Amino acid sequence: MYEIAHRVLALRSDPPRDVVVTVGMPYEEPTGEWSCPYRIDGLDGWEHERKVTGLDSLGAIELALAMVRAAVAGSHEAKEGLLSWDDTPLGPRAQTVYVTWDKELDIAYIAMKREVIPGEAVRQVVAEDVVLDYGDSGRLLGMELMNAAARLPSEMRM
Repeated sequence: MYEIAHRVLALRSDPPRDVVVTVGMPYEEPTGEWSCPYRIDGLDGWEHERKVTGLDSLGAIELALAMVRAAVAGSHEAKEGLLSWDDTPLGPRAQTVYVTWDKELDIAYIAMKREVIPGEAVRQVVAEDVVLDYGDSGRLLGMELMNAAARLPSEMRM
């Protein structure tokens, strides 16, 4: 899913954790209808990508947002008063990163978002065995790490 929007909600549990809502880019189905993927990480039962289908791309986005709002509001976490669509985390929060590791070449890529599309990185900075990819806004998109087996913590080497 190519992410076009996301929101991080604060789940007031013990320990507190984030609920991340992600909406993907709509795409046209072979039938001519449009689908929009979405995902909710951090709520029980929502750990996989889903989609809704509408007549056009805007309709699909509207349906995806309605489904996400209904899922959050209808969750047992919300019903117990632990989660609200308007809740945002307080203070600094951890950033989710996405790690891929080519064991054969011993190269890892650590992305700052679910998917970095080809051509999105407009500037690269090479420092020793690391290549940093930056987008046109100057934001770090990801980094390529050589000799990854020796540098990555074991929990990131999957």
